[in-house]
Amino acid sequence: MILLLDIGNTHTHLGLADGRRVRRRIDIPTTDWLVGKPVAVEEFTAGAALEGAALCSVVPRVTPRVRLALRRLWKITPVELNSKTVRGIGIDYPKPESIGPDRLANAVAARRQFGAPVVVVDFGTAVTFDVVNAAGDYVGGVIAPGLAAMTDYLHEKTALLPRIRIREIRSAIGKSTEQAMLVGAVHGYRGLVRELIGELKRELKTRSLPVVATGGYARLIAARLPEISAVERGLTLEGLRLTYFAVAQQAGRS
Repeated sequence: MILLLDIGNTHTHLGLADGRRVRRRIDIPTTDWLVGKPVAVEEFTAGAALEGAALCSVVPRVTPRVRLALRRLWKITPVELNSKTVRGIGIDYPKPESIGPDRLANAVAARRQFGAPVVVVDFGTAVTFDVVNAAGDYVGGVIAPGLAAMTDYLHEKTALLPRIRIREIRSAIGKSTEQAMLVGAVHGYRGLVRELIGELKRELKTRSLPVVATGGYARLIAARLPEISAVERGLTLEGLRLTYFAVAQQAGRS
């Protein structure tokens, strides 16, 4: 069994996987790594015979703490996904080292499951689009503020706009301040996704473009957006799993 760690700004997504699939997953607050050894990680892995780990991180100050915990608890040096260790896709990008490793993990998993070209839309703290072209190369993407980031910003920077819980709203006309904010978040982001998918199809010169959604609000936004082909909650962890076993297989041949 291997441990997978997708270290994001808000949450660290943990997975236990074998050579076939991700078997279990949980989320813990990423800030837990900064206040000591996360008990939840030990509880999650209890009873599992760990032979390795793979991680991707967009929080540089947390990464060394995770490495240290893996060495102390299991004497494991993890495979760290980046532009040099990625397998399963090529990279056609001016500064490969600047690509977020979670975005590479998403691209790896999407390419394996849906072929190429393919686009991943990740609804996390930011909404990111990651594009793999017909040749199987990661070629870039789009970054926009996340839904919660946008609505929280409105609450924090204005005197009268409330903090809201993002959820479905059927009407496109808000009948209260909260409803108006929900329209902007839910319908507005569907419009953003739809328009960008159209632009990506034109730029990639393809009529057929699988679009895979992942992240916290993926299911909500995809519910009324036929342009999205599938929702895959564990896409990043699956990309880490594929990377770990590809690197291990290559090391075994060398």
